Amino acid sequence: MEEQDTVRSLLALGHPMRLRAFRALVVVGQAGMTPGTMAEALALSPSALSFHLKELTNAGLVTQQRDGRNLVYRAAFERMNDLLSYLTENCCQGEACGVAPSDCCCSSS
Repeated sequence: MEEQDTVRSLLALGHPMRLRAFRALVVVGQAGMTPGTMAEALALSPSALSFHLKELTNAGLVTQQRDGRNLVYRAAFERMNDLLSYLTENCCQGEACGVAPSDCCCSSS
């Protein structure tokens, strides 16, 4: 992942409502969500949700797919994992930990 892509992703996630929308999509996994279902779950107007989904889509963190008359939004897990890898690539003095993040030497717990 390039630095500019990382910045774009972090800027998109830097808004509380976009972060909530992204996390909601992560929770439902590959099933995804329609905008109506998501707007109701987040107590957000459809127009406001549309704006936030556009920002997440432009950052590559969310995909959309037409399913009949509906659009289904999904978290872009590969992009999310690329972002996490970029942010932690120098963990443990640049050496691969090979362990779960909670067991990593740089974990704060």
